[in-house]
Amino acid sequence: MKLDYIDFIYLGLILSGFIATIVFTVFCKAIAGRIGITDNPMAHNEEHKGHKKPIPLLGGAAMFAGLATVSAMVVILAVLHQKFNFDFLRELPDIEGFLKSHLRFFWVITGGLLALILGLIDDLKGMKAWKKFLGQFIIAIIAVIGGGIEISLFIDNEIITAAISIFWLMLLMNSINFLDNMDGLAVGVSCIAFGFFGIIAGLCGQYLVAGFSFLLTGVTLGFWIFNHNPASIFMGDSGSHVLGYFLGIVSASVTYFHFSSSLTKFPILIPLFILAIPLFDAMMVVLIRTKNRKVFWKGDHNHISHRFVKMGLNRKYSVMMVHFLSLIIGLSSFVVIWGDFKIAVIAVIQILLLLLMISIIQLTLGDTDSNISDRD
Repeated sequence: MKLDYIDFIYLGLILSGFIATIVFTVFCKAIAGRIGITDNPMAHNEEHKGHKKPIPLLGGAAMFAGLATVSAMVVILAVLHQKFNFDFLRELPDIEGFLKSHLRFFWVITGGLLALILGLIDDLKGMKAWKKFLGQFIIAIIAVIGGGIEISLFIDNEIITAAISIFWLMLLMNSINFLDNMDGLAVGVSCIAFGFFGIIAGLCGQYLVAGFSFLLTGVTLGFWIFNHNPASIFMGDSGSHVLGYFLGIVSASVTYFHFSSSLTKFPILIPLFILAIPLFDAMMVVLIRTKNRKVFWKGDHNHISHRFVKMGLNRKYSVMMVHFLSLIIGLSSFVVIWGDFKIAVIAVIQILLLLLMISIIQLTLGDTDSNISDRD
């Protein structure tokens, strides 16, 4: 397979995000240790947590810094190209479209910064649930109104479209927050999802969305190096909010259905499949907490990762199993894109059966709070 010019751009974005995030993660680890921004279970008498020593909590800042730095470099390069017309950028698709959408991009990045700040406040001081939800709501409004993020679902009504888009962004911020319960779990699932969205956007000719997705793929991969078991730095609520926010942005920006080429309307389900694990896990945990008469925003050990531990896997392999599930369901989404109606139906049924299997695991293994620690 011959690599095109745009493929090298994508690879460059992945590598740039990867290297930048590694650099900033090393820096944030050092800074967090010095100023005391750590997850210290002993200081708060949280002996149920698996780690006994303080772990830096600035992973979200490291990822956002890596993303923002590379994004700023790309913007500067694009502006310089507009002025000097660089030969090596002339073949880059939609470079003019990127320059025209710079204001929307600014608001998207601003929303990410606010998501980081919201999460940091929660990490450092703790926030009441309603205040956190209000902050998420404001961030989502900024992305929808300023960034032009919308999920239409074939509904020709601006108010309904805006409401769906805001709900989607808030849902993903909370879903990734819920999923961040074991080392490397949430960032690994996010990395896989960004990769799938990048590939699909690239295949659909949405070069800007694909490039941004691949940049985020590199960013999350760079942080995973430090966050996988045993983690030397945590992302905290700041990181889960940032990742959930940008997953919402990217997933809402890809055009899955094309009237001229799509064989069915099933492709609109693709973001649900790529993000099936965090979404489905969050839904099941909320149901379990409601059944047990607990508020849904209070953490417990009823996630799919904890269920795998109860089945006998150690935490490292439990995380690996969740990542494999994300890959399997994500790969199935390509069949939905390219298949005709019958093939797409079979693929959708397979995915639903897999999710049913996950539901059975979560609902039948009982409460796991008594014997599973939060992290390794």
